[in-house]
Amino acid sequence: MIAKLTGTFDDFGPDWAVIDVGGVGYLVHCSAKTLDALGARGDAVTLHTELQVSENDMRLIGFASGEERAWFRLLTGVQGVGSKMALAVLSALSVEELARACAAGDAAMVARAQGIGPKLAARIVNELKDKAGGMVGVGGSGLAVVPAGSTSADAVSALQNLGFKPQVATMAVARAIEELGEGAGLNELVRVALKRAAG
Repeated sequence: MIAKLTGTFDDFGPDWAVIDVGGVGYLVHCSAKTLDALGARGDAVTLHTELQVSENDMRLIGFASGEERAWFRLLTGVQGVGSKMALAVLSALSVEELARACAAGDAAMVARAQGIGPKLAARIVNELKDKAGGMVGVGGSGLAVVPAGSTSADAVSALQNLGFKPQVATMAVARAIEELGEGAGLNELVRVALKRAAG
């Protein structure tokens, strides 16, 4: 499994980039927002990646951030959403906008993506409202997003197991992250989040 590429931005097209890693050029499919983030040819870049293998194809998908990759995985988990459609959504909306749309049930915002009709947009919003691990209003940014499979999601799950409601648990973990920073360990996160939830 190729999880990350660090190399030189060698070439690009409408929905792909070539990253030269030690003389080997990796063709990576990307959202428009990730392509914009790569900069100019010759720049040193790092991409988070997802390797997709099917019967007749093998493709590497690249992301500017781990959060974008987490949302790609969530999107492709929705029935009827393949990798191309997921990249179309991530090209049209930033991770923050997508989180806000799912939290608010705003299917029209998701339907702005090329090839996403109203019905599919509604399905995406309905399914990801829960699967994203919880999205709630927090501070000035408007939302805290807890990507599935992250330490934050594990902390939310731990609080829920202790009897806290999903929204309360997510809010508490979001506040704990604000206090401790993104790199906080699970035990520390749970300990501080418990104080916030109980308070």
